[in-house]
Amino acid sequence: MGLFRSRVQPKISTVIGGEATIRGDLIIKGAVHVDGTVRGSVMSSGDAEAVLVLSERGVIEGDVKMSRVVINGTVTGDVYAGGKVELGPKAKVTGTVYYRVLEMASGAEVNGQLVHSAEPEQQPTPRHDSNAESGAEGETAGGALGRT
Repeated sequence: MGLFRSRVQPKISTVIGGEATIRGDLIIKGAVHVDGTVRGSVMSSGDAEAVLVLSERGVIEGDVKMSRVVINGTVTGDVYAGGKVELGPKAKVTGTVYYRVLEMASGAEVNGQLVHSAEPEQQPTPRHDSNAESGAEGETAGGALGRT
C-alpha cells in the first residue's frame, strides 16, 4: 500500500533494505525504494521519470535530486524535485525543499524552507561530493540492494 492511497505507485527498480547502510552518493535510473540509510546524495542519472520512495524507516543524510520524491522518513539535506514532492505523515526534512508540486500530509515536518519553482531548471544544483564514486557502494547487512 502506498503513502497516498489514490496514487499510482512507480515500478521500483532498486531497493535498499532496512538493515542496509550506503556510504557515498547513489545515482539511480528509474525508481528507488529506501528502507535503510544512505549517507550521501541520492540523484537520478538524468532520467525524467526518476522516483525516490523513502519509507518511515528510511534515512538519507545528503541531498536528494529526483523528478518525483515521496518521503515518509527522515532527510537531512536539501530536496530538489523537478516534479512533485509528497510528504507523508511521518516525513521529517531538515533542509530546503525545492518543488513544482507539493503534497504534505498532516504530521509531516519541514525544518527549513519550502521553495516553489515553476521550472526545474530554475532550481539550484545540489552540493555533490566529487570524491564519492558513482553508483551505490557501501556496507549492507541483511538488506536488498539492486543496481541499475
